[in-house]
Amino acid sequence: MPLTPEEPPIHESVPGPRTAPASGRSASAPRPVPGPPRPPVPRPAPPKAATPAPPRRASVPEPAAEPTTARIQLIPAPVSGAVDAADETVDLLLDTGRPPGEILVLTTGDPHPWAAHELSFGEASYWAQHDAADDVFYADIRAERATGRPVVVVAMNGGTDETMPRALAGALSRAGVLLIVCGDPARINTLLGASA
Repeated sequence: MPLTPEEPPIHESVPGPRTAPASGRSASAPRPVPGPPRPPVPRPAPPKAATPAPPRRASVPEPAAEPTTARIQLIPAPVSGAVDAADETVDLLLDTGRPPGEILVLTTGDPHPWAAHELSFGEASYWAQHDAADDVFYADIRAERATGRPVVVVAMNGGTDETMPRALAGALSRAGVLLIVCGDPARINTLLGASA
């Protein structure tokens, strides 16, 4: 139906911006729509100036760590009393809280009485005790099967000066943190010097 000049035009009542203003009128600003506020639209950050990468240095190999050597302690004792001195040392270690499985006792001459007793039951049961590593173990210093433990006690109850430097070097290599040698200090120092 055609509009007559007396009738005012009817505008749609839809909120929001209008695409085209009515003839002769300026568009009104959009009205806010009720509801939760909208989060602001993030604007991208301006690009940063590129930072040059730090120059790469040639890798320098780390110096090799020095092999750790166990401390050496000497207990003066005659050849005939070296085993007793070793036994007293073991008792002292146990009394101060050292676990028995961390102690290896080596003899340079006759076997320790405990080792002789245990070997009487056969080598299999003797070495099974060594492998269990839950008690003090007694062996000959030349027994290659006796592996290292944190503390090694050596009773210098015999042996020749020709074979002892190598045997003491072997005992030192088996000791993790402490090597205790019971015997004549002058002889021990000479033999340890010869084994170095």
